[in-house]
Amino acid sequence: MPKIPHIDFSTLRNSLEEQVKDNDFALFNDLSSLQLGDKPERMDSAILIVCVDGSWKVGINLKEYRLEGGNVLVTLPEQILQSLEVSEDFSALFIVVSRPIMDTIFPQMKDMLSFFFFLKDQPNITVTNEEMHVLVEYYSMLFRKAAHADNFYKKEICQGIILSLFYEFYNLYRHKTPHIDVTENRKEEVFEQFLRVLSETFRKERSVNYYANKLFLTSKHLSRVVKEISGKTAGEWIDDFVILEAKALLRSSEKSIQEISEALHFANQSFFGKYFKHHTGMSPKEYRRQ
Repeated sequence: MPKIPHIDFSTLRNSLEEQVKDNDFALFNDLSSLQLGDKPERMDSAILIVCVDGSWKVGINLKEYRLEGGNVLVTLPEQILQSLEVSEDFSALFIVVSRPIMDTIFPQMKDMLSFFFFLKDQPNITVTNEEMHVLVEYYSMLFRKAAHADNFYKKEICQGIILSLFYEFYNLYRHKTPHIDVTENRKEEVFEQFLRVLSETFRKERSVNYYANKLFLTSKHLSRVVKEISGKTAGEWIDDFVILEAKALLRSSEKSIQEISEALHFANQSFFGKYFKHHTGMSPKEYRRQ
């Protein structure tokens, strides 16, 4: 079954030599340590990047962003990344955080859903020199604490620093995008649960009714809640996940369209082709030739 190439945190961590690394996170300042190529690859970790100088054009879920000196960028686990272009003078600090730690940290964060939407729509922002200094201080503190192997509470201390760092990022995002409503409610909880189940099963299940049943809701109620919170229907979210996966597979692998169709559990290649063209305006073959 064809799959998008996957960058596993443990593999990345084990390849590092001089940089600080832990079972839960890794710190480094060399882009090559990220092991990211120009073809779409799925990263199982979150990455916090503080760009000091130069520029880097990066693809996130097949959209292009340019990271420059004074920019901060955050990517989330399971996003599809590409390193498209990097300047010779590019310099940045990287903090790669494993999925288990993200699953521990995010539930502790207030307004997590709003933060998710920030990062989905605007993963990079520009910060002032003072704000940059604060972020670099966090990086340095985490670096120092992670290097102390004899600290009985090193794991808890480092997790606390990472959580604080995410709050610092979130604070910057909120100040620079103040119109976002951060009120939490039960509907947002339902939407978060929907996204979790969707991210795990979209390759096999494309029925709104399936996800409603998993959440013990009616299809009508789930659709209404998802539309109200996100502005898109549950069906549109499902289609977005499937189409993004299909595009990445077409770009990142040499697998046949038939094999990709089977990987996404379509009845046949013809049905997959019609589905893909309906949502993109072109056939899978035409998209691959671009």
